[in-house]
Amino acid sequence: MIRHVVMWKFKETAEGRSKKENMELVRDRLLALPALIPTIKRLEVGFDLRGTDSSYDVMLLTEFDSLADLEAYIVHPDHQAVGPIVLPVVETRAVVDSEF
Repeated sequence: MIRHVVMWKFKETAEGRSKKENMELVRDRLLALPALIPTIKRLEVGFDLRGTDSSYDVMLLTEFDSLADLEAYIVHPDHQAVGPIVLPVVETRAVVDSEF
């Protein structure tokens, strides 16, 4: 099983929306992906609860049966369509792909 974790720090305002509005928009777009991309076995989106200096604002957790399935997800047009929504509203991004 492959786990793909992405975390983002969001800008306070971007694209005419507040940080919270952008976080909710990104969450909703991500949560729609399992119905569109069959290689996704699990997808969860969480918002940070503590707001510490080292916290990220949003975490995406996805699971796949294989690295090939993760790669298929990454290049899938519906996943690619989320990028232009995410990129202008985030400050930083961190990614970890692991096998377990």
